[in-house]
Amino acid sequence: MDSIDIFIYVAEILVVVGAVIAIVMPLIKSLDNPASLVKTAIGVAVLVVVFFIAYSISDGEVLPKYAADPFNLTPSMSKFVGGSLITVYGLFIIAILGIVLTEINKAIK
Repeated sequence: MDSIDIFIYVAEILVVVGAVIAIVMPLIKSLDNPASLVKTAIGVAVLVVVFFIAYSISDGEVLPKYAADPFNLTPSMSKFVGGSLITVYGLFIIAILGIVLTEINKAIK
């Protein structure tokens, strides 16, 4: 095991810890105002719907060189990665459009 593998494992652990903290801390804070949980639930539901739309249109094709060692990529893994990438691309485009439209709106006012 070289240092790159160790850094990858540390990065994965930090991402999981960060995700847990990012989910748990707002939930603890929102116990003061339970109505705010509805907005959070709607946001999570929208993200899940966007992911499943992207997952359904992604392709599960795996080239033979990636199906063998060292990748061992399966069609379901390929479809999941494709759905994740399409989700990220779509959300990125939506964010950029939102920024542009906000700036145009501020310039008009």
